[in-house]
Amino acid sequence: MTILALSPHLDDVAFSCGGTIAQLRKAGIPVVVATLFTGSVASPRGFALACQTTKGIDRGVDYMALRRAEDQAAMAALGVDDYVHAPCVEAPHRGYDSATALFDGVRRGDDGDGVVDVVGQLLAQVQPDLVLSPATLGQHVDHILTDAAVRVLCPPHRVLRYLDTPYVLRASKAELAAVAGDRAIGLVDVGAGLRAKLDACAAYASQLPFQFGGETRMRRTLATAPPWRGALSRGSEGWIGHAPALLELTNLATLRGREPYVSFHALSCHARLPEMLSSDVFFDQN
Repeated sequence: MTILALSPHLDDVAFSCGGTIAQLRKAGIPVVVATLFTGSVASPRGFALACQTTKGIDRGVDYMALRRAEDQAAMAALGVDDYVHAPCVEAPHRGYDSATALFDGVRRGDDGDGVVDVVGQLLAQVQPDLVLSPATLGQHVDHILTDAAVRVLCPPHRVLRYLDTPYVLRASKAELAAVAGDRAIGLVDVGAGLRAKLDACAAYASQLPFQFGGETRMRRTLATAPPWRGALSRGSEGWIGHAPALLELTNLATLRGREPYVSFHALSCHARLPEMLSSDVFFDQN
């Protein structure tokens, strides 16, 4: 079994499902992590330049080269040897000129710098049995375009969508319900993969102050259950289309005996995952 994990940006997969990937790699399962929007742009201007200078990075630094190096360290922490940095450029380099614009829908004519072709090439090269892809919580345009490419190119039964972190940590119950529809959510207790996940996330030093308020807060935030966990038993988050959404929890054991479960092996397309991850469950809608 080979897994292709698609990350719009250099940190999305680690933040969202790094513990799962660490456990898969420890079990000897081949995982290819492909980050799509990593292309460098010479002499960035305007909002694109501000995205790095407001993080304390000098304008003369190749921001994306710095971030690719961070990702290389993160992949090492997860045990991932096979990773790809695709050349598509991020939204601020495609005319999205404010933070608001990044979350205000894909603009007409924006093909994500050819992201469908890039995903198609990756699928042809890797031949994955399972594709991990963002669920688009937060509605960042690059996440939407990644999801759109996957929907065009991948059979739904071969896709597992992870809940985008840190957006899921800020999501309202209404947003989670909108993502879920009337489906259930697959939960993975990261267990022994937690340390690897946190170490991998710590490698993204340029992003941690902005995303979490620093490394210490990141480690604390990702090592605890989200505050809205009670919503899980009410089925307010879950599957996207025919493919389940994946959320990593670190203390799933504390919920046992108090929430309804449906076995992970109910999904024939993911029948091997219980062999890889010891504490996978689905929360039922009922």
